[in-house]
Formats: sequence, C-alpha cells, structure tokens
Amino acid sequence: MNAFSLNEHPHRRLNILTGEWVLVSPHRTKRPWQGKIETPARDLRPSYDPDCYLCPGNLRAGGEQTPVYQNTYVFTNDFAAIMPDTPEGELQEGLLSAKGEPGICRVICFSPDHALTLPEMSEKDLEKIIDLWQKEYAELGSLPFINHVQIFENKGAIMGCSNPHPHGQIWAQRSLPNEAIKKSDRQKAYFEQHGKGLLGAYLAQELEAGERLLLQNEHFVALIPFWAIWPYEAMIIPIRQQQHIGQMTADEKQAFAAILKALTVRFDNLFETSFPYSAGIHQAPTDGQEHPWWHWHMSFYPPLLRSASVKKFMVGYEMFGEAQRDITPEQAAENLGRMPSVHYKNL
Repeated sequence: MNAFSLNEHPHRRLNILTGEWVLVSPHRTKRPWQGKIETPARDLRPSYDPDCYLCPGNLRAGGEQTPVYQNTYVFTNDFAAIMPDTPEGELQEGLLSAKGEPGICRVICFSPDHALTLPEMSEKDLEKIIDLWQKEYAELGSLPFINHVQIFENKGAIMGCSNPHPHGQIWAQRSLPNEAIKKSDRQKAYFEQHGKGLLGAYLAQELEAGERLLLQNEHFVALIPFWAIWPYEAMIIPIRQQQHIGQMTADEKQAFAAILKALTVRFDNLFETSFPYSAGIHQAPTDGQEHPWWHWHMSFYPPLLRSASVKKFMVGYEMFGEAQRDITPEQAAENLGRMPSVHYKNL
C-alpha cells in the first residue's frame, strides 16, 4: 500500500474560515498543465461607449445621467436588490419564517475609461478605488440599520456581469449574510481559545511552507488557500491583523494596490485573456461592537480551469454533496506563480 499523498490520492481539505470541506481529486489530472485549447480573441473595447450607461455623461438604465467623472464614481444602484425603505415585518407560520431586510446597494465605477480592467490600471488609480472602498465602508457602516458592508466585483460575462465597464458593487444590509457569519464564528472561536487571530496563524504557516504563495510585499501576501475550491482561487491577506480596510496605513494602502495589480496581471497572463472572477472583501461587521478576532481579506473566485474557454462548473456532486476540485491548490500556485509580472498585452 502506497503512503498517502496529497498530490496523488483523493482527499478532503478543511476550510478553517468556514468549517466546510472540499474534496480534492488530484489523480484525475495527471498532467496539471495542458496548455491553451485555443487562442482567445483580444478584448478590444473603446475607451468610451455611447451605449454604456456607466460611461461619463451617459444616461443610466434608470433614467439618471452619469456625470462626467474623472476618476472613480459611486451611485445607488437603480435596480437595487435591497432598499433602505423596506418596512419592518416578519412572518412566522409554523416552519415558515421570513423577515424584512433593509439595505443599500451601490455601484462603483473604477475608471471613466470603458476599455480598462483592474490589471490594466495604474497602482495610483487602484489606490483611488481603495480610497472609495474605505469611504463607503465607513459611511455605510455608520448608518444605524447597517451591520454588514460587502464590497465585491463580478468580472466578465461568464460571471454574470452584464456591463463590461470597469465597476464593482457594494451591498450594505442589516443582517450578516451566511458567509460572514461562518467566518466570524470560526475566527471568534479560535481567538477565544488561542488568544490570537486565526488568519494570522494560518498566514504564518503558509509563509513557512511557501508552496502556495504567489506574491508578497512588505504588508500583504497573495496565495492559493489550502482549501481553495475554484481552480485558481486566491486570497490577498494583510500581514498585520486589521479588522477592516479602514485601518490600513498610507503605506499599507499602497502595498495593497501593488499586490492587487500584480495578482490580477498574473490572472490575465495565465490564459492571455481578460480573466473572469468574482472577488470580494470580507471584513468585520459594522454593528458598533469590537471584533478583535477579525482579520480582513480579499478572495478571488475565478472559474477558468484549462484555458480561456474551459470553465469549472459547480454541478452534480458539487450541488448535492460538497465542493470538489481536480487540480490541487499547490499545482495552481505553481502555474499562476510562474506567470510574468508584465501584462500580456504589453509584452
């Protein structure tokens, strides 16, 4: 009987932030890198699109006019999923339970340039986006009916993004959503037992191991988490424990912009395409309480598996059992880590 190997044998890995398991089947991909299936078409968009409701000066879908903004721009979503004037209400009929959920949805335009994406923007421009994230987190979180602020970006049509203009979203609401609850509970339990942060302890172990690290600067680390579900899932983690992005120093903000650009450039270079993903920042609730166990982080969930045209689908066993992956996180880190630091369009 051969000795057990993470690189050879099917196994399950624990996500320490959620308490959930992922099935890893490395034997299904004996050759972890099989190259591109086809050469993707270059993404050639104009810097200004008269039909884009997020471009400066254009009418939005809701009838409002977008101002001629120069850097970033934020507005309340014209078709918000949650609204601040939602009335108080609750349904409790036997096993049926529901309650009203007030909140605010905002859209953040990253740039007035319709053709750009985060990896193609300068670090200085990324800092302006981070500035706006910080401002919105603070302002929305200070509202009495807001206890959680979720900052995220859906990039690419394959991730359901209906407008290619560089933008992200913020959903702020009264209740903590499920993922935030799981991460908060796990971090709190570890903190109370060990007197230190869970993610900081995990980061120290990853820095010592080195095999899943992608990038590191003075203040941040980018890595493929041990429990990654998506093929090239990645995390950006601040080295100094911080509960939320508002606690970054000026130097840390610059370092965050630098590693954000460096990671997304490598994503694009992997298959020489505008790499789709859903990315989100998880940070402490805004309920006015202290949350010393929280360590904020940014996660990227990209669906591409083998090329610009081969997507990982979460179906079958993933829907009815648990998450499953073939390529190991270590193989993904090796593939992504060897990508050049210069964007493929500029090579």
